[in-house]
Amino acid sequence: MPAGLTPERIARVYRRIEEQGLPRPDALLLLNGTEPHLDLSFFYLTALEEGLFEGCLFLARADGSAVLFTSPLEEELAKRGADGYRVVPFREKEELRGLLRAELGSTEGLRIGVNGAELTYEGFKQLEGLLQGASFVDISKALQRARMVKDAHELEAIRKACEIASRAYSAVLEAVSEGIREYELAAELCYRMQRLGASAPAFEPIVGFGPNSALPHHVSGASPLKRGDVVLVDYGAKFSRYNSDITRTFFFGPPGKELRRMYEVVLEANRLGLEALEAGSTSAEVHRRVASYIDSTEFKGRFVHSTGHGLGLAVHDGGRLHSSEQLTIEEGMVFTVEPGVYVPGLGGVRIEDVAVAKRGGREVLTTATKELLVL
Repeated sequence: MPAGLTPERIARVYRRIEEQGLPRPDALLLLNGTEPHLDLSFFYLTALEEGLFEGCLFLARADGSAVLFTSPLEEELAKRGADGYRVVPFREKEELRGLLRAELGSTEGLRIGVNGAELTYEGFKQLEGLLQGASFVDISKALQRARMVKDAHELEAIRKACEIASRAYSAVLEAVSEGIREYELAAELCYRMQRLGASAPAFEPIVGFGPNSALPHHVSGASPLKRGDVVLVDYGAKFSRYNSDITRTFFFGPPGKELRRMYEVVLEANRLGLEALEAGSTSAEVHRRVASYIDSTEFKGRFVHSTGHGLGLAVHDGGRLHSSEQLTIEEGMVFTVEPGVYVPGLGGVRIEDVAVAKRGGREVLTTATKELLVL
């Protein structure tokens, strides 16, 4: 791991706080919860690639200095991954209170930045008890915006996650056979990705056969694959905590005229969306270009979701490509581009890629073929 990630990321968050006109905190304090309430911004600032760090605290100041207060359970992992910050172990909450006071001095009147979007009510009450007399500023939007622009280390991890998912697609095509069930193909996807180096799937894969492919958030079930079915697979790999997200659609037997046309329309919409994604464009512009094209075809009204979403430590990592969100896309932001057309009772087609925005263009990170495949 490159040295200096944590100070750079702390500085980036403070710059975003200033851009948004928020009161400048004396310090940032991120309390990591317990599963399923882990705070991914805690791992963004610490750059830790291993461990859960449940109930641990990360304290950071504008000058880049920082302290990780960790339980003994994670102490060795903390020391191994520490990137320009001190590691201080604690066992009990009273001990933690004393350590925080030793670090901050009097907490009376201090302004503390917290990640309100991820804090549970119980966690916030814990912070109030630990920092009596302090006031709190919700910096969650600044954290999100800082996380949306990926540094070189993040892009390397996302690129690797996309490579794994792209390679898994060709392996999964080999596993397709008549009668295989959706959950079996989903399991094959997970197995192949981990064999290729993923630490885990990025999320529970969506595998839909036939009419089930028309359900964008279908749960892979026991439906067997039949000749003539459209097959939609939506999945991703996790690598060094970062995610990929890819969707491909293919046919088990020759598709009918409507399904073939559907594929052609979605493939063109995918191309247009990727073409529109670049630094300086807006999320609304990208979505309007995709949606207006689909609505100009016989599938008007059949595109029922946003064109894409931010991707990183979270599968939905902040920001959407949609007309309701006026986000100016910056160099280094990573988005999915995933137009889809869904006809209930017949089937659906979705084609999804991951791309990083650049000045005057974009780099597409997913490389699995988008050729119309008939198996």
